[in-house]
Amino acid sequence: MIAADRPTLSATPSNEGVDAAVAAARRVVAALLHAGGNSAAEMNGVADRLNEVAEYLEEHAPSRDERLVDMWAGEGFTRHDPVTGPENAVAPPLHLHGRDDGSIEGRVTLGLPYQGPPGCVHGGVSALLLDHTLGVANHWAGDSGMTGTLTLRYHRPTPLFEELTVRARQVSVDGRKIRTTGEILAGGEVCVSTEGLFINKHLPRPR
Repeated sequence: MIAADRPTLSATPSNEGVDAAVAAARRVVAALLHAGGNSAAEMNGVADRLNEVAEYLEEHAPSRDERLVDMWAGEGFTRHDPVTGPENAVAPPLHLHGRDDGSIEGRVTLGLPYQGPPGCVHGGVSALLLDHTLGVANHWAGDSGMTGTLTLRYHRPTPLFEELTVRARQVSVDGRKIRTTGEILAGGEVCVSTEGLFINKHLPRPR
C-alpha cells in the first residue's frame, strides 16, 4: 500500500499556465506522429503556426544561464526532468510514489512518441525510465549516487497504449557502492528488469 503521509517523488503541478502549455505540446507531438505523411491536414500551414509559437516563446524566454539556475532551484529539478517533469514535453510524465516496503512505484501509459518496434516501447525509453526510477529509489532510501552501470534484461515486448507499472528498490549499500533493482510490468508480467550500480561521490574514496 502507498503510504498516505509520504510525499510524491515527482513534481506536482504548480504553474497552471506552463503545465497546460507543456501538456498541449505533448498532444501536438502525438498528433503529428499519428497524422504522418498521409494526413489530409495541410502540414505547411501547421509548420507555420508551430514556428510562430516557437518564435513567441523564444522572444520571451530568459537567458540560458538564468533558466539553468531556475531549473535547479527548489523542486525545479523534478519539474524539468525528462521522465517525470511536468515542464518537459519529452516526459510522459511518470508519477512516482514511495511505498511502505521501501520501494517506489509509478504508473504510466506510453504512446507513439515512445515507439520502437511496431506497437511496442523503444528499449532505450525503457532504460531511461528505469535509470531515473532507480535513482529516485536511492533518494527515497537515503543513499544516492550517480549511475555507474545499468544492466537491463528484456523479457518480452513492452506494449504501447497499456498502463505500465515501473518500480524500483535499493537492495544494498557497501561504502560508495549502491545496488538497486527495478522492473517495468504490463498486465502483471515483467517486460524489462534491471540491476544498477550507483556510486556515491560524496563519500571519500577508499585508500
